[in-house]
Amino acid sequence: MLKIAGGTGTYDLSTYDVAWVASWVLLQTNAIAELGGHALAELPLHLVGHSRGGSLVAEMSRLLGTNGVWVDHLTTLDPHPLNNDGNFEPFLPTDASANHVYATVLFSDNYWQELSSSFIDPTGEAVSGAYDRQLTTLPGGYDNTSTLAPNHSNVHLWYHGTVAWATPTSDTEASLTGSERQSWWTGYEELGTNAGFEYTLVGGGNRLSADQPVGPGYPAIIDGFNQFWDLGAGTSGNRAALTSNSGQWPNLIKFNLSGTNVVTAGTPLAAKLYYQYGGAFSNVTLQVFLDPDSNPFNSNDTKVLQRALTNSGVGSVYAVNESLDTTAVMPGTYRVYASISDGTRSRYLYAPARVQILSFRQAPLLDIAGSAGTSLRVGVTGLPGQTVVLQTSTNLRNWLPVATNLLTSSRWVYTNTSPASAFSLFYRAVLGP
Repeated sequence: MLKIAGGTGTYDLSTYDVAWVASWVLLQTNAIAELGGHALAELPLHLVGHSRGGSLVAEMSRLLGTNGVWVDHLTTLDPHPLNNDGNFEPFLPTDASANHVYATVLFSDNYWQELSSSFIDPTGEAVSGAYDRQLTTLPGGYDNTSTLAPNHSNVHLWYHGTVAWATPTSDTEASLTGSERQSWWTGYEELGTNAGFEYTLVGGGNRLSADQPVGPGYPAIIDGFNQFWDLGAGTSGNRAALTSNSGQWPNLIKFNLSGTNVVTAGTPLAAKLYYQYGGAFSNVTLQVFLDPDSNPFNSNDTKVLQRALTNSGVGSVYAVNESLDTTAVMPGTYRVYASISDGTRSRYLYAPARVQILSFRQAPLLDIAGSAGTSLRVGVTGLPGQTVVLQTSTNLRNWLPVATNLLTSSRWVYTNTSPASAFSLFYRAVLGP
């Protein structure tokens, strides 16, 4: 989270200046030693900024876009650019506008208030193209501290409460108690657990939801989704066009499994992804991996697809459907990620859903309904394509086959008349050859 609302020296710089440096750092392969030569921009970016930081991250998203880098998520918290967007602060620098969501931002949300009109406790502003959530009541929180800007500061405390669900919780400067939990969020937002951070990739919320958390007539969550291109939300004019885009970086914009996420080893997985690349090469390389953890850099994954993708140009977004080969994958539960590369620059994106790869020799499961002397239903749950032999025994030592079935679905029900006598009859299912 970027917060440059004040402090020694920060009023000497415009967010134009800081954004240039910050966005440049994200593109460097040596910015963070622990990443082993990878740039932060290779991973999905969520930029969050409060106050002047809202101006900062908006300008960062623009500068990244001019390099062809998509931002997955842009969050502004009570954005207040100095001397821009209608604000007037004499003798201070002019910041970048915060009221623009650019065409290379997938999802944007803005949380702001207009509860004060003093310079000391500034107000935020609405953002065109974002899911625009105005906060109209924020009692408590920073009101209980000595800060000079309680309403302005309560906005980032509101967002903190959507990350940390404990009650009470603190951002180290102010606290959220049960009172704030009850009054700051709508019923839909469930005391902060269904708001804000919920719409990040980590939170996993539905960004395409047409729900209106504040109620009918108020903004819908889907309003913040990119509709410059049809990426699942239709098309509209909710993004500002970039004045330039070099297209240097290849981008994976969306990546989802489009079919079942539970398959036997060797059964293909269906996936769909959206990408954009407008750089110097005619093709880029797409690779997809099954990963036992969520680290694309530690080389413990299994490749299930590699192929070339055509240069889309910066004026288009291409969608492709892929079939992922699981033949070489060991049974287990995995994350799925895709990488796209032009040979110099790469980006990575994980699909939201995990996948489970099952062994084809996995034993079937039984369930039995009925009683002595009645119709007995034996349910067999297995994997399509397995041959299942149903056997019976009276002593658990000697087993006799009673039916054999090639499963065409995951469920087979065998019906038999249970013997009226009191002796026990046991059933089991074993895999045939």
